[in-house]
Amino acid sequence: MEFLGFTIDVATLTSSAISVAVKVALALLIFVIGRWLAKKAVKVVHGLMLRSRLDDTVANFLGRIIYGMLLVIVALAALSKVGVQTTSVVAILGGAAVAIGLSLKDQLSNFAAGIMIVTFRPFVRGDYVQISSHTGTITEITLVNTHLTTINNHDVIIPNSSITTSAVINYTALPNRRVDITIRIGYDAEIKVAKDIMLKLAHDNEMAFTDPAPIVRVTNLGENSVDLTLNVWTTNGDWWSMQCDLLEQFKYALDDKKIDIPFPQRSVHVKGLDQMINQMDQAQKLTMKKD
Repeated sequence: MEFLGFTIDVATLTSSAISVAVKVALALLIFVIGRWLAKKAVKVVHGLMLRSRLDDTVANFLGRIIYGMLLVIVALAALSKVGVQTTSVVAILGGAAVAIGLSLKDQLSNFAAGIMIVTFRPFVRGDYVQISSHTGTITEITLVNTHLTTINNHDVIIPNSSITTSAVINYTALPNRRVDITIRIGYDAEIKVAKDIMLKLAHDNEMAFTDPAPIVRVTNLGENSVDLTLNVWTTNGDWWSMQCDLLEQFKYALDDKKIDIPFPQRSVHVKGLDQMINQMDQAQKLTMKKD
């Protein structure tokens, strides 16, 4: 068969068209079935992650990443069936991944740290923690940063990578907490009387535990005072209230017993002061005789 001066082999053209059509159909079939299988696999993995108590946000995000990777594999398999050289495609994707990783290295570091935080759970939402110099309540944990609200209602946003590389104090991880109150009394005050006052008020407080029982010890002999420290246990929820109540009660009770909380003071010794006073007295006497 001739067309515009060209000889066309109909049989060969038909055979080639059928071959291409079959390859395209197989590629589409591979892509459709592969995508269906990828969705099923991600659903199973997502369920396993949730059963392992992994955070739902992380589980969803990891599920999307796994689905995307499986979809890329399915697409490459479909393209190779059509006859496309996938080696160059893989090289391009690898180069793009490296470039994106270098440009987003800080965010990827925060993301990896976020996965560690929600996996190992050093704290959860609602915990009262100290991270570096920031202290407050955890209000939100994302894969990139953590939100902390301070007691004066400041929202502090901390990158997750800085959390995993610094010490974290979780004040509410355990149900109970000890209150430590140090009271300084003068050296001329009765230590036993002051200790008895502190112990009685601690025992009478409804928020204080009786086991372990409150205890008061002399913890320091300072420059200006004797330091008495009370150790008393309570729940995390009552810790702040009980500490404030006891401090106020100690002040009133010590005042009633005339036990002062001394101010910082210094004793100054001047060498030769007596000699200077004698010389001044003699000079004054000579002046009076002359007059």
